[in-house]
Amino acid sequence: MANWEQIDTYVRQWLKEARNRIMESFKKTLEVQSKSDRNDLVTNIDKETEQFFVQNILQYFPEHQIIGEEGHGDEIEKTEGVLWIIDPIDGTVNFVHQQRNFAISIGIYENGVGKLGYIYDVVLDELYFVEPGKGAYLNGAPIPKLTNTKVMDAIIGINSSWLISNRHIPIENLHELVRDSRATRSLGAASLEFAYVATGRLDAYIAMRLSPWDFAAGRLLVEELGGKVTTVKGENLNILESNTVFVSTKCLHEEILNQYLLK
Repeated sequence: MANWEQIDTYVRQWLKEARNRIMESFKKTLEVQSKSDRNDLVTNIDKETEQFFVQNILQYFPEHQIIGEEGHGDEIEKTEGVLWIIDPIDGTVNFVHQQRNFAISIGIYENGVGKLGYIYDVVLDELYFVEPGKGAYLNGAPIPKLTNTKVMDAIIGINSSWLISNRHIPIENLHELVRDSRATRSLGAASLEFAYVATGRLDAYIAMRLSPWDFAAGRLLVEELGGKVTTVKGENLNILESNTVFVSTKCLHEEILNQYLLK
């Protein structure tokens, strides 16, 4: 049986060490490459940070499985045992261009059930932590449960590119949602957008394509605080596959889903 207290101690130590490495990289020239397209970037720091976590996890917990954005665990098809899902730098474009608005995201599951979640805003030194059933915290302070709001008062997190074209929701439906809401925002780092919903900085977040490492930790955080996380069709997420994602408080989730997304 996994010792979650021990795992938590190690993760917090590794996050601080990873932060030091990343902050030091700001003084150096990055090696930047494209992956699926010219806007899908990866740097040497993404790869080095993933390897840093993989090496430490396998040293102390060799029986655990790991999926990382930069390629580790591509072959994993089952959630049996303890599974770490890691994004070493979520928001690489922000990392490259802004040196801020990016995070390390780690979700740890056992037999498909979320056990620990970490979203670490590296530059701001803000750690969002969740242990399902035991609370969610920002730098050690409890995060209050989510409160409901209406679309007219809501700030919606959505990338403007989904408002131009997507194959999941008619863009006129999304245009109507944008018009009816108070405002929209886009951070460019999915894990932070989950964290912002969890802390009330955003009221909802909609994305048409996220990978497991984008939502593994954030999903646990939002659900612990009473929010709801589904696909844009209202279906459950598959933790091993890419999904559309819709995150919000429960009442707002129902309002947006029925009046806009499933319209």
